Amino acid sequence: MTMKVYRYLTGKDDVNFCARVTKALNEGYELYGSPTMTFNGTDVIVGQAIVKNVADENEVPQGLKDAIAKQ
Repeated sequence: MTMKVYRYLTGKDDVNFCARVTKALNEGYELYGSPTMTFNGTDVIVGQAIVKNVADENEVPQGLKDAIAKQ
């Protein structure tokens, strides 16, 4: 059974955030929707939803499995 895994990455708009998104893309995730931006008074904070189809339940992060089980 194929399952779609969803993640939402957030952080300060800097090279570290870009590296996190790049790493996720190279792990098979795809961008989902448009990025979001806000300002917290000091920094621009960005967010990006990402999704990945997985065929093996072992590819689903344990924390996400636990949260799904509670639903």
